[in-house]
Amino acid sequence: MVLQIIILKMHTRPIHLLYILLFGCLTASSMAAKIDAADFGIFDQRARAGERLSVVFFGASLTWGANASDPMQTSFRALIAKRLETKYPEAHFKFFDGAIGGTGSQLGVFRLDRDVLRHKPDLVFLDFSANDGITTADKETMSSYESIVWRLVAEAKVPVVQVAFPFSWDVQFGNLEKMHRRIAHEKISLTYGTAFGDAIALCKERIKSKKITLKEIWPFDGVHPGDDGYAVFADAAWSAFENAVKDKRRCSPPKRMLFGDTYLNPERLRISSLKPLPKGWAVQPPNPVAAHFDMLMSRWLDDEVVATAPKGQPKTVAPLKIKFKGAMVMLFGESTLKSVKYRVLIDNKLVTREVKSAGKTVILREFNAAELAGRVKGNCHHAQIIAVGLDAEKEHTLEIQPIFTGKSDEEIRLESICFAHGGTK
Repeated sequence: MVLQIIILKMHTRPIHLLYILLFGCLTASSMAAKIDAADFGIFDQRARAGERLSVVFFGASLTWGANASDPMQTSFRALIAKRLETKYPEAHFKFFDGAIGGTGSQLGVFRLDRDVLRHKPDLVFLDFSANDGITTADKETMSSYESIVWRLVAEAKVPVVQVAFPFSWDVQFGNLEKMHRRIAHEKISLTYGTAFGDAIALCKERIKSKKITLKEIWPFDGVHPGDDGYAVFADAAWSAFENAVKDKRRCSPPKRMLFGDTYLNPERLRISSLKPLPKGWAVQPPNPVAAHFDMLMSRWLDDEVVATAPKGQPKTVAPLKIKFKGAMVMLFGESTLKSVKYRVLIDNKLVTREVKSAGKTVILREFNAAELAGRVKGNCHHAQIIAVGLDAEKEHTLEIQPIFTGKSDEEIRLESICFAHGGTK
C-alpha cells in the first residue's frame, strides 16, 4: 500500500507539472498572438493581469506640462499616469516623457524611434495638434502627423490616444467647424480606430456651463494652462481612453494613407557618423543646461557635431557636405546664444524662403541657429525645415555653410540631418 502511494505520487507530480507547463505555454502563446495588434481591449486585459507595461507621452510643451505647478505631479501626463495606476493597481507601469516644447510632428517623425519606440510602448498618448496649428491643415504636417499614427499602429502594434489640446484663443475665439486640423485629426482617429481626446470641445463646454473660466484654465499665459487647465486636458484624454477600452477598440491602418506617405520612411542621419568630419567640426556632448527642462537637449540628443572658428579667423571652418535622397530635408541640433547663422545649398543652389515682416514679403537667404535661444533666453533645440517638395527619387547634394563673423565663442551645433523618403511600407 505504501509502495502504491509512492508510485502514485511519483506519477502524479510530473503529470501535474507538465499540465502547468503546457497551460502556461499555451497562455503565453495565446497572449503573444493577441499582442500582435494595437488593441485597447488587450491592453486592458494585460493591465488587469498585473503585467509590466510601458506608456509613452509624445508631444510638445502641453504634454510636458509647462506652467504646471509641478509637471511631475500636476501635468496632463502625470494625472493620466495616476489614473492608470488607480484603475490597474496590479499592473507595473513605466511612464516615459517624450515631449520637447515648441516642436511639431515634422520633427516628431524623426524622433519616434529614439524617443518612443525604443521604450517598447504598450500605450501612447500623442500630442502635436496645437503646435502643428489647429486652424491649418497643410499637407506636410498632416502627412507627418499621420505617419506617426501609421507607424505606431501598423508597425509597433500599439494603441494610440490622440489628444487635441488648445491654446486659449482657440477656445475663446475659435469655431470648432473651422478648426481644420482638429477635424482632420479626428478623421485620422476614426479611420485608424484610435481614441481621440478632444480637449478643445471640452474646454468650450465647461466654460459655457460655468464649471470653469478661461482665466482659471490659462492663469499665466495664453499658451500653457495651469493645474486646473491640465486637469481638463487629462479629463478629455482619459474619457477617450476609457471609451476605447469599453469598446475593446482595435486600431488598424487603412489601405491608403489619408494625407500622403511623404513622411512614412524617415531617416535621421547622425552627423557624428560621417568620417572624416570637415575642418573645424568636432563631436561634443550636448549642453546639460537649458532654458526649460523640456528643451534640455542632453535628454534628446546623443551627441552633437560642433563647428567653431578661432577668433579673427572666420573662414577656417569648411562647409559640411553630404548626398541624400528624400522629398524633404531638415536639420536637428541645439540652439544657443552663441550660435551663428548659416547658408544651405541644395544641388549647388542657395536655399531661400519668403517670410512676412511688417506687412511686407522678405526673402531670407540664411538660417539663424540662435533664433529660438534668443527668444527663450537660453539653450534649446534647433529644428529647421530646409526644403520640402524635392524629387524623392533623385540623389541630392546638401551643403551647410556656417557664417562666422570673427568674434570669439561663436558656434553651430547640429546632431542630425533628417530626410523623408516617402513610399508606403
